[in-house]
Amino acid sequence: MNDEETVALTAGGHTVGKAHGNGDASVLGAAPEGAGIEEQGLGWSNPNQKGHASNAMTSGIEGAWTTHPTKWDNGFFDMLLNHEWELKKSPAGAWQWQPVEISEKDMPVDVEDPSVRRMPMMTDADMAMKLDPAYRAISERFHADPALFSDTFARAWFKLTHRDMGPKARYIGPDVPAEDLIWQDPVPAGPTGYDVAGVKARIAASGLSLSDMVATAWDSARTYRGSDMRGGANGARIRLAPQKDWEGNEPDRLARVLAVLGRIAAETGASVADVIVLAGNLGVEQAAKAAGFDVTVPFAPGRGDATDEMTDAESFDVLEPLADGYRNWLKKDYVVSPEELMLDRTQLLGLTAHEMTVLVGGMRAMGTNHGGTSHGVFTDRVGALTTDFFVNLTDMAYSWHPVDGGTYELRDRKTGKVKWTATRMDLVFGSNSILRAYAEVYAQDDNARKFVDDFVAAWTKVMNADRFDVAA
Repeated sequence: MNDEETVALTAGGHTVGKAHGNGDASVLGAAPEGAGIEEQGLGWSNPNQKGHASNAMTSGIEGAWTTHPTKWDNGFFDMLLNHEWELKKSPAGAWQWQPVEISEKDMPVDVEDPSVRRMPMMTDADMAMKLDPAYRAISERFHADPALFSDTFARAWFKLTHRDMGPKARYIGPDVPAEDLIWQDPVPAGPTGYDVAGVKARIAASGLSLSDMVATAWDSARTYRGSDMRGGANGARIRLAPQKDWEGNEPDRLARVLAVLGRIAAETGASVADVIVLAGNLGVEQAAKAAGFDVTVPFAPGRGDATDEMTDAESFDVLEPLADGYRNWLKKDYVVSPEELMLDRTQLLGLTAHEMTVLVGGMRAMGTNHGGTSHGVFTDRVGALTTDFFVNLTDMAYSWHPVDGGTYELRDRKTGKVKWTATRMDLVFGSNSILRAYAEVYAQDDNARKFVDDFVAAWTKVMNADRFDVAA
């Protein structure tokens, strides 16, 4: 939320209703999870009062914000801006603000007895709307223009309650607003009638490497977050600010690849978003062929290309990856371990432990590490979609040894010779019992085809994660 939305939501949320702290909080019963079974999940029982209306106890702050707390009006700003305030304690002992002076007619009535007037109050958050210079300017503007305040609140409330529903394409029902809102990350419908095979042929003849194609498609799609349905390959926002400049996207390499794919899109009538994914699919198919398997990665055209005007660049900053275990990259050292960051990326993408395992193994075999590093590339056939990552990770002929920089060396147990290097995001597939079980399945001699098929399925899931217009 921006400053204007923050003021609108704070003021609007406190225009109606009251806070409850009229009593002694120390006598309240246990919280719902700790209360007896007879409390039936309610908890916080109040043995001395009836527990509602004027005797309710929740936050400990007591009172209404406005003169008419059951009416939508501009009373919050009238009360806040037209009075001076001082700190006082509620009956429950919570610090809150109340007017230094106030006429009786401006005081809200008691929730049960309308003949009684009560002192209004403000919280620290409310006082910020008056004392912070930026918030104060917005508050004064809303105070002078109630219609603007109401409209801003309505829009901010809609954003608050729909932010995690994803793009507008997922909305249903007669009340869906016709207006497209930038925070919905709008993406125009993309073309579908172009020659897919022809586009793939152009990509294959473009001179791009397998790792260029696969890494760019992955970087475009990996931003998807199942928590709020944001990010993903649709829209090709990887070519826009801020994504084009993210360290994790290797800006120089990305610009070179996008220049090629952008030309192909323009010449064929396909969207850049589709061409990026097609290039990644082609890279996977080439890697599978190099491993001895002919596969066709499923593809559904129709992705659109977003524009800068459709993109709230500031809101996309929070989607920037700080690490990507799938490409064996860590922006810097964090308190959270690299493997836990990889697990977080996995759950945001909606992937299972099994899918994470097959994708990491395949990405390592194809040589798609960030910056072209060799950590975790346990194969002499880089670019082939083989099971070598798992075969060599679990091979007891080797032992692992920590070295400087948080990396590890795989050494021959007999000769001590260094064979490969790795990070924690590699070795976790051998050290964690569940992940090792998956790794050992793929290390089996007879599971090379299963590995390729499983990789293609997991890859397609990531590429289509944000295709809400395509049936699962």
